Amino acid sequence: MAESAASITRHLRIHGLVQGVYYRKSMTEAARRLGVQGWVRNRQDGTVEAVASGAAPAVQALIDWAHEGPPAARVERVEVAQAPACDAQGFEQRETV
Repeated sequence: MAESAASITRHLRIHGLVQGVYYRKSMTEAARRLGVQGWVRNRQDGTVEAVASGAAPAVQALIDWAHEGPPAARVERVEVAQAPACDAQGFEQRETV
C-alpha cells in the first residue's frame, strides 16, 4: 500500500541515554501537539522505539524532536525507516519489549 503525499509513517529507533529520562512521556506530548498518530516504547536493549504516522511535516517535526528529546536525554543517534501505515488512534506509550 503506497503512502499518500500528505501522510507518511516512519519507524524510529532512538539510541543513547533515552530511558529513565522522561523520553517516552515527552515524545507522547510532542506527538499529540503535532497531531501525529502512533506509539512509543522502551526496548530491553536500552533504546526507545516509536512509530509515527501523519502529515509529512508533522512527522518530520517529531523526528527532529527525537534527535534532541527531553532535557535529561543524551541522544546519540536516531534510525529512521519507512513503515507500513499505522492504524493507531492518537499517540500512546506501550509496554517495554
